Amino acid sequence: MVKSKKIAESTGALIYSRSTKRFLFLLRDGHKYSGTWGLVGGKLDEGERITEALYREIREEIGVDLSHEKTIPIETFTADSHGFIYYTFLISVEDEFVPILNLEHRGWSWVTLADHPKPLHPGVWRTFSFRVIIDKIRTLGQVL
Repeated sequence: MVKSKKIAESTGALIYSRSTKRFLFLLRDGHKYSGTWGLVGGKLDEGERITEALYREIREEIGVDLSHEKTIPIETFTADSHGFIYYTFLISVEDEFVPILNLEHRGWSWVTLADHPKPLHPGVWRTFSFRVIIDKIRTLGQVL
């Protein structure tokens, strides 16, 4: 009998401020890829729905409840090994806010997409390397 491999699922969000037209990036700390800039997010717990995990991770990592804000799917990435899936969303908020960071991050920045901080987390870098995804994010920024 062949045992099937369990798929690891994670989710994250690029948070967009409509009033300033800027995005929130977080500086990772103390974990894999420490010192890189990424999005808020993390792993799904067993039995958890994707958006439940997303909003839980947001509360844990930056101390705000964004479950009532407009949330738009941007990308679903499946690793070549098919053992990992990452769901990326855009969450639109009216105004920038000061995140209350947990120990996973040591900094934050609201920036335009063109001026995103570097170095990017490898997963975010991969997402941003696809022109179609960047165009989708820019288009959503114009219509939100």
